[in-house]
Amino acid sequence: MALPIVAVVGRPNVGKSTLFNKLVGKRLSIVEDTPGVTRDRIYSECEWRNRKFMVVDTGGIEPKSDDIILSQMRRQAELAIQRADVIVFITDMKTGVTADDYDVSRMLRKSGKPIVLCVNKCDSIGKPPAEFYEFYSLGLGDPIAISAAHGHGSGDMLDEIFKYFPENDEEEYDEDYVKVAVIGKPNVGKSSLINRIAGEERVIVSDIAGTTRDATDTIVENEHGKYVFIDTAGIRKKSKVLEKIEHYSVLRAYMAVDRSDVCVILIDASVGFTEQDSKVAGYAHEQGKACIVAINKWDAIEKTTNTMDEFRNKLKEDFSFMSYVPFIFISAKTGQRVEKLFDMINNVNRQNSMRVTTGMLNDVLSYATTRVQPPSDKGKRLKIYYMTQPSTKPPTFVVFVNRADLFHFSYQRYLENQIRQTFGLEGTPVRFIIRERGKNDDK
Repeated sequence: MALPIVAVVGRPNVGKSTLFNKLVGKRLSIVEDTPGVTRDRIYSECEWRNRKFMVVDTGGIEPKSDDIILSQMRRQAELAIQRADVIVFITDMKTGVTADDYDVSRMLRKSGKPIVLCVNKCDSIGKPPAEFYEFYSLGLGDPIAISAAHGHGSGDMLDEIFKYFPENDEEEYDEDYVKVAVIGKPNVGKSSLINRIAGEERVIVSDIAGTTRDATDTIVENEHGKYVFIDTAGIRKKSKVLEKIEHYSVLRAYMAVDRSDVCVILIDASVGFTEQDSKVAGYAHEQGKACIVAINKWDAIEKTTNTMDEFRNKLKEDFSFMSYVPFIFISAKTGQRVEKLFDMINNVNRQNSMRVTTGMLNDVLSYATTRVQPPSDKGKRLKIYYMTQPSTKPPTFVVFVNRADLFHFSYQRYLENQIRQTFGLEGTPVRFIIRERGKNDDK
């Protein structure tokens, strides 16, 4: 089951984004400075009382505004309300209850969703001022006094949110199933591919971009194994996400990546690689997912002897930021090479889950450092003591050194290539954590 969704809504400038950043800021992972890595998400994963959930920031709601931008923000918030499991309604202690607050509260009551009313900017610790009790007039139950800027009251708010989470059923499928997210721009053939794989029309197929609004699951069992294929709405550029349903579909697509073991990144052969393909692939890479690039509609391409090789070489340049990814040329329409996709999915999933013993890792490390000496600076040479692998999905290696600042990116890439040459690791990113011996801090 997908993680519970908590939508943060309210008028403009009441502190929604401040609260969002407060909730997710402590839990955001370090993002690599890698081309294609998206950083403009409007949602993030949080955790409270050992329960993970997604928190969604929305634009401010001005119910009666005719301004185009404000009306778009209102529609976005309305859809967030529709999709959310719990709604956090933020109001402002300093302005008091406004007419727009009453309008928003009526809209929220009509949704039938659980609502947690928070009064922000209660920055003083202790009993709230008399004006606080005015917010009972919104008819949404007991308000919670919070300070998004300082964090006061956030624990009480999260406890109240926690009460409304659905039953924890994260293990929706057995471990035998490989969860595969089919991702890409709109209208590249994601639904057609899943229909071909399933052997029946399971999802709507249309030439109109954006037909698929939600992530939908299709279970497939065959001689290759057991799979859950997650069809997603196409991921568009942020500037083009205007329709209210479209905006939330992007969120669903990113969440589908989060749920998956393997991401099949679909490229339209008739269009080729685009900047937005880089964004889609970059998000999967950032999340450490096993990846395959499938070039769809290959049947529609006029070919010469070297057409496929030329296309593949061009894609290798385009996907230089994830050079480990394999390519397959398919046609969802005719079924060309679709069967081969299963073997690739199984392979990259194994590679993403691969664990290498410390002994074997250090044999490779010894060979690599003998072959190419570690870098030095001002008479100080990098010493690499040993390497170990603490986790998988993706394979993550901790390297213990004397000076982390001497471990240049180029030498890290060299070690990565040596590890890949020895153990394969096709279709999966790898992570390095550099630690100075005797220090607990990651560098």
